Amino acid sequence: MRALLGHIGPHRGTLVVAALLGLVGAAAGLAQPLAAREVIEALGRDESLSGPILVLTALVIAAAFVTAVHFWLLERTAQRVVLRARRGLAGRVLRLRMGELDRLAPGDLVARATSDTTLLGEVSSTGLVQSFNGLIGLVAAIVLMAVIDVPLLLVTLLVLVVIAVAVAFVLPRIMRATERAQAAVGDMGSVLERALGAIRTVKASGAEGREAAALDAAAEHAYAEGLRNARYQALVGTSTGLAVQIAFLAVLGVGGARVADGSLAVGDLIAFLLYLFYVSEPISGIAAGATQLQAGLAAVRRLEAVGTLAVEEDDAVTAAAAGGGPLVRFEEVGFRYREEGPPVLDAVSFAVASRGLTALVGPSGAGKTTLFALLERFYDPGEGAIAFGGRDLAAWPRHELRAAIAYVEQEAPVLAGTLRANLLYAAPDASDGELREVLATTRLEELVSRLPDGVDTEVGSRGTTLSGGERQRVAIARALLRSPRLLLLDEASSQLDAVNEQALRDAVAAAAAERAVLAIAHRLSTVVAADHIVVLDGGRVRAQGTHAELVEADELYRELAATQLTA
Repeated sequence: MRALLGHIGPHRGTLVVAALLGLVGAAAGLAQPLAAREVIEALGRDESLSGPILVLTALVIAAAFVTAVHFWLLERTAQRVVLRARRGLAGRVLRLRMGELDRLAPGDLVARATSDTTLLGEVSSTGLVQSFNGLIGLVAAIVLMAVIDVPLLLVTLLVLVVIAVAVAFVLPRIMRATERAQAAVGDMGSVLERALGAIRTVKASGAEGREAAALDAAAEHAYAEGLRNARYQALVGTSTGLAVQIAFLAVLGVGGARVADGSLAVGDLIAFLLYLFYVSEPISGIAAGATQLQAGLAAVRRLEAVGTLAVEEDDAVTAAAAGGGPLVRFEEVGFRYREEGPPVLDAVSFAVASRGLTALVGPSGAGKTTLFALLERFYDPGEGAIAFGGRDLAAWPRHELRAAIAYVEQEAPVLAGTLRANLLYAAPDASDGELREVLATTRLEELVSRLPDGVDTEVGSRGTTLSGGERQRVAIARALLRSPRLLLLDEASSQLDAVNEQALRDAVAAAAAERAVLAIAHRLSTVVAADHIVVLDGGRVRAQGTHAELVEADELYRELAATQLTA
């Protein structure tokens, strides 16, 4: 509830106005049975009906107008609550630590940002105000019913209390059912995201049927949870309607008997029955608001769960960079992805010069890509220290550190959008001249010339309109355009043909003359040109040196070189 009120806080002024308008509309509605009684009594006295009918008409029109404004304010507030919640959630999700993102399903995060925030908007506006106004309207109606006839009121309250106790027993179950239903929707989104993220592999493997079956199972689970939630909500809604109907029958029977014996006037019975019909609306409002509240609390719980996850924070004091020396230094670095998991890196120590090409080689699983992840501060080392520019990585604000490093991943991701947007993604302020220079360096000019709109051509989701080699060159161009102090290449030539690979080697050599380049190498051609080579095996540094030195001194390196370093 505290979290829910926190979402509502910035909009409490608007909600108060909406609540007051709701009360005004309710008051106009409460006055209508009294006005109707005046019409009936005027008929009995053979008086003019124009005055009472005019009053009744004015009350009906006023109630409709005020209620319309009331609901518009509530809907506007709901949308603002949703907007604020989605902005906050999106910003936090993008700042989550990689360890948190590794274990979370993207589809579930999408569900929290969409359907859960929608539920939050409903409960934080309509749900609460509806419950409050319904309660005030019910109390006012009970007072007026007591003025008309106390015995009939007692009959009414007896029926309502019995039904209310049953509803109160069901309401907590709605929150639990809603939470399960929303989680099931998130699970379904995760299954769909998994299939769409590898749709070419799915189709090429003939796995559409299996993936469709997995989606069917997830959809069935979401359906079952949603149906359970719907049953509880239907039970609450039906109970409120049933309560009013039973109360009406009871009042009609008792009131009719009292009219027959002369202890109750016909006009009073009609007015009381009109009030009884009127209380169905506030009772329904209270029930609907209570149901929304339970659903909203379930949504808030899921949203707040994201708020407890660890995010990347820059709380360290920036220290002055030391002059001279290597750009990067690993000192006895150890790392595990999970506390109880096996070590991925163990006492790793080596240095990267401020200029030149340093190559990382070793069998698959040796820890090469993990070193890149530590340099980008996607994770922090468990033991030892890493220095960049003469100061510990922990002393660097992440945005400043990452601005000095460009990372070309092995998968070479390309985002949906234009080719220009992808190239300028890491350097949005780059000039057209710098862009043309990078296109020439990475030999993308031919690609640009045959695209219908040049660099402003849409490349499709995940860059599907480009070949693997083209996507890789786009990623390299994006990195070079940033002019980093350190360029990280995770086997950037793996999908290039011989001609373009030679062009890339020339580009890397030119870049290495001005900055540090640290490359994970799976091809001998990359290693031979390296100024320094670090051989990793089982998470440890096995050997270091030049190609000629390592061929002479290290057996594993000789084996890797003999197989063209394709491990």
